[in-house]
Amino acid sequence: MKFVLASNNKKKIAELRTILSALMPECEVLSLADAGITGDIEENGSTFEENSVIKASVPAKLGYIGIADDSGLCVDALDGAPGVYSARYSGNGDQANIDKLLSELYNVPDEKRTAKFVCVMSAVFSDGKTITARGEAHGVILRERRGEDGFGYDPVFYSTDLHKTFAEASADEKNKVSHRGRALAAFCDKLRSIIC
Repeated sequence: MKFVLASNNKKKIAELRTILSALMPECEVLSLADAGITGDIEENGSTFEENSVIKASVPAKLGYIGIADDSGLCVDALDGAPGVYSARYSGNGDQANIDKLLSELYNVPDEKRTAKFVCVMSAVFSDGKTITARGEAHGVILRERRGEDGFGYDPVFYSTDLHKTFAEASADEKNKVSHRGRALAAFCDKLRSIIC
């Protein structure tokens, strides 16, 4: 079975393909480019669920099974920000996003720097049928970057499961406890109940 992953983020596509191939090896995951879909998809929803469904609907309208995730970092001391705006928080990419986050948390004591990564996975079928699944990973925001791997806010997100930042973890370690890994596990369970 083929799915079209509604993303142009190469690192996210690679991470999702790795996790999905382990959970559902019988499925092939195509990118938007593989399906001939060009351009960016406007994410104008106010929740992770809405944005995920908006993105997955694009390939579904062309007859594919569209899958998408929307994910972000929710910081308690910032009332859940940056949330759905995580990727475009500063308007200048990952490093600037981290700089802005650290600046906004500068006077926040360590014990109040709790946060979670949230991921919502969606599948939209050509007939409009939709499934969604949510995953969360909890941690705290450090005062400085640690680690060289990962992407986005990974260098400052200290995972309470791993006792290190996501950027210090191997891909396998991260995938077992990440918001995306957890959302995908629940997503695949729901998907199997429909397609099997």
